[in-house]
Amino acid sequence: MVALAKERQAKTAVRALRSSAAAAVTKLALPLGQILRGDCIERMRELPTASIDLIFADPPYNLQLGGDLARPDGSHVDAVTDHWDKFDSFERYDTFTREWLTEARRLLKPDGAIWVIGSYHNIFRVGALLQDLGFWILNDIVWRKANPMPNFKGTRFTNAHETLIWASRSEKAKYTFNYRAMKTLNDELQMRSDWVLPICGGPERIRKDGVKAHPTQKPEALLYRIMLATTNPGDVVLDPFFGTGTTGAVARRLGREWIGCEREEDYIAVAEERIAAALPLDESALTTMMSKRSAPRVAFGQLVESGMIAPGTALFDRKRRWNASVRADGSIAAGDQLGSIHGVGSAVQGAPSCNGWTFWHIEHEGEVKPLDALRQLYLLAVED
Repeated sequence: MVALAKERQAKTAVRALRSSAAAAVTKLALPLGQILRGDCIERMRELPTASIDLIFADPPYNLQLGGDLARPDGSHVDAVTDHWDKFDSFERYDTFTREWLTEARRLLKPDGAIWVIGSYHNIFRVGALLQDLGFWILNDIVWRKANPMPNFKGTRFTNAHETLIWASRSEKAKYTFNYRAMKTLNDELQMRSDWVLPICGGPERIRKDGVKAHPTQKPEALLYRIMLATTNPGDVVLDPFFGTGTTGAVARRLGREWIGCEREEDYIAVAEERIAAALPLDESALTTMMSKRSAPRVAFGQLVESGMIAPGTALFDRKRRWNASVRADGSIAAGDQLGSIHGVGSAVQGAPSCNGWTFWHIEHEGEVKPLDALRQLYLLAVED
């Protein structure tokens, strides 16, 4: 019996090695770190089957807009009027969606997953097609925009959110979900399916000659959360609608491999420049927690994913008795103590509890400030 068990273990080990070797060969064949020019469906057909860990897709929304939009002062609202977002009918849009989703499912590894973002114009059609094609919906996420555009006409509710669908390749897929990292990112509370994040603005909003380079540029904080939650370092992320490269820039920061598809040369030029400027995090900062509450609530992780506090930043108490380092998921490390700003603050002091916002300090713009000061700056930025 012992000999038989050892033989089975040996065969299992051999199979695992072969599988690992095959995966490595497939990865070498991929155009990692490249933007594939042209129609996304055609370019996806050139990629090897079962080679992608995660797909993030921000497809055309097929907006059904009735005429130009104007603010009360008469100024024009930059809505999406580009040719790539126009389809003759719902049937044409459904055909297009079915084709790229079919390729997406072929490309995903057996335990791979997909994220698709959309608005009320298209997300319900996309969701039905995902299910028709065999994907298994895991969550729908509501991205609540902290600073949405008002409804200037006053004829409908303010459209203050977009919807993301997260789906595995199949019902039985062992998809990646870094639950502990998400809980840490959210100040030790379970991450909910409604995410409050500001729309892309300020220095992050890319402009060319004073004009938005892309009408629907997504905030890096959104992609940061998605990748941190559902990929691991070294995983391959494909974005079939690459635009100005948010997916590539965040993937580079987080140590993930990326591939993009894009047919608009203006977007490609912006994306290449942007990704080249994105600085990868060092390996220690990329480490995340493993699995095992009248003002708007802000989690420390939101300051990290928004870029206000970079992973690797040094924290210290007011008297500089203890030091800690920020990690990519919003956890901090102080010696062998790992956890939230509150938990680690409590542990290093040997105290029953700690308010990490006031205990930990940071060098910011040449001054020593408590983390709470940066939290207030974040709130002001969101309100603006």
